[in-house]
Amino acid sequence: MTGHHASKTITRRRALAVTGGTVAAGGLAVAGYRAAFADETTGAAGTAASATSVSGSTCMTLMTSVTEGPYYLDGALVRKDITEGKSGVPLALRLTVVDAGDGCTPVPGAAVEIWHCDAWGYYSGYTTANPGGSAPAESEDGSTADDATYLRGYQIANADGVVKFETIFPGWYTPRTCHIHVKVHTGGEKEDGTYEGGKVNYTGQFFFDDEIAQEVFTLEPYSRHTGSYTTLDDDMVYDGGGAAGGLLTLKAVKKGNPARGYQGFLTLGIDPDAENTGAGSGNDGGGGGGGEGGTPPAGEPPTDGPTRSDASSGSSAGTDPASASASAS
Repeated sequence: MTGHHASKTITRRRALAVTGGTVAAGGLAVAGYRAAFADETTGAAGTAASATSVSGSTCMTLMTSVTEGPYYLDGALVRKDITEGKSGVPLALRLTVVDAGDGCTPVPGAAVEIWHCDAWGYYSGYTTANPGGSAPAESEDGSTADDATYLRGYQIANADGVVKFETIFPGWYTPRTCHIHVKVHTGGEKEDGTYEGGKVNYTGQFFFDDEIAQEVFTLEPYSRHTGSYTTLDDDMVYDGGGAAGGLLTLKAVKKGNPARGYQGFLTLGIDPDAENTGAGSGNDGGGGGGGEGGTPPAGEPPTDGPTRSDASSGSSAGTDPASASASAS
């Protein structure tokens, strides 16, 4: 396990349960949702993919390493679709891992691991952490609420150093801006559905344009989490470094209709010889200002909203993005 927090490794039994029930959990396999996750991009999105490919000016810059934050779990599954039934605006990520010290050559076989909160600011494994503001309750049963593994996963880079993920646009929690956590591993191998061995070369976070994020947060289910959203300029982690600081290039699947989803692109310039776990360095500040030194924040979650089971059964909290697009247009 990476870091000094308590181990919550995903067991084989849980891994099998997850992979066996992903599609049924939230009914996400609809045509409108999958449109954001096409393997090949065309038009404006295709241009974005080309623009964010390896180029001398960007890939020679090492990505800025930052804290892993308080919500890390080791043992995430190797899977492209990490939604696990979670509702939200679709986000298709295309990430390219390159060696910033060797002419920006691709790093095939690199394992890219990401994790992020759901539309209301909750992380799987830590659903008793209050996201701040006013949000529907996430946990319906204290004994099993943290057994879910949604919005966490690995992908192994192909010969071009590219990995792709299917997820949702993250929500937010106090006092952080909208973000995705990432680690890049090398030297290990896929084993028992996860990634074992090797070392962590890079630990960082991805960030989102404020204007796009705040537009997304007006949609269901995000709009049910109210409170003060932290912009990039006021975030305690984002350093203002643009792509080198983790700022994603985002392209709308359908212009003028954010509910249809986004494609996100970024080139990760790493040093394959370095080791940076991100554990214990810095403050992710999750959960109403807690989380000092990578410790999960204390505090009970809200109890005056619908439970997660409500959200996944077709209520407004679990509105399919295709339906949300009709009400948002």
